[in-house]
Amino acid sequence: MDTIPQLAQKNNNKLRELEVLLGHKFSDVNLLQQALIHSSYGFEQLEGSQNNETLEFIGDAVLDLAVSDMLFHLFSRSREGELTKMRAGLVNESTLARMAKNINLGGFLMLGKGEEASHGRKKASILSSTFEALIGAMYLDSGYESTLKFINSQFKPLLADRMEGIFVEDPKSLLQERLQEQFNRAPTYHLNDEQGPDHAKQFTVSVRFLEKTLGTGIGSSKKIAEQQAAENALENIDSWWDGLLGNE
Repeated sequence: MDTIPQLAQKNNNKLRELEVLLGHKFSDVNLLQQALIHSSYGFEQLEGSQNNETLEFIGDAVLDLAVSDMLFHLFSRSREGELTKMRAGLVNESTLARMAKNINLGGFLMLGKGEEASHGRKKASILSSTFEALIGAMYLDSGYESTLKFINSQFKPLLADRMEGIFVEDPKSLLQERLQEQFNRAPTYHLNDEQGPDHAKQFTVSVRFLEKTLGTGIGSSKKIAEQQAAENALENIDSWWDGLLGNE
């Protein structure tokens, strides 16, 4: 089995090609290589089953901060709820997958046999997660300011093209807005269960507020499960809303 440095050495030409598409040269090309390794490939081919999930975790946080930063400076007079809606309309699976396709990220992915056979290179969930891992790799390689420039270059064109569309309200944003308006507090999301092999996991998440479970959701990623939990909470809002008001 290979290590990430060995894999990076084998794929050196392709990694350099991707750097050109990104407009970003990595000081540590191993980070770029790791960002491209799906869990299915890591499980089958790499020592220690290394993959891009930790980079995805970092990239998700960096993306939220960077897009929040960008929106705050562009729309400084907007209310918190409006900024939250705009961010949700920008930082989501479909948008990130589209950005990944724009730089042909799918062509550089390292996938296991099962994902390769099921056209994983075209799956929005895999492409969006890999894009987040790429952001995480950039951040660890060159810091926040350099990564912010790349993120701005990707997201600012969307603001010009979709000023109305970015106000799309997803379930998590809607639920948070309802609770913050009434209680000035946001709900929290908790991972209840995680099942299945690394390349085909199912996550169960609950959304909680004031020690009450408002809804649960299941999905192939934590983000999808969180959205499902929020949607479930909104569907059953009548059953818990009055109880929360009684606890004020």
